[in-house]
Amino acid sequence: TEGGSVDGLPGDEGAFLACSFWLVDALQRIGRPGEARELFEHLLSLGNDVGLLAEEYDVTAGRQLGNFPQAFSHIGLVNSAVDLAGEDPAG
Repeated sequence: TEGGSVDGLPGDEGAFLACSFWLVDALQRIGRPGEARELFEHLLSLGNDVGLLAEEYDVTAGRQLGNFPQAFSHIGLVNSAVDLAGEDPAG
């Protein structure tokens, strides 16, 4: 894309990983579990050697950006895993 921007907006922000996990949840809840699981597994692959995730991911450079490790990203990961497993997080 022009200027290396993946969304057409100015600036060099990465993909906010917590929101990417929210997309996993949304796909699961609208009846697209295959896409949800595929995205979830891709997001898992973005972690470092021990699975830690940063705040953002730079899709152009293929690296993590921002605060590291980022709790919001990991909360999203856990919530999506519970959702994909079909468990009620409230117990």
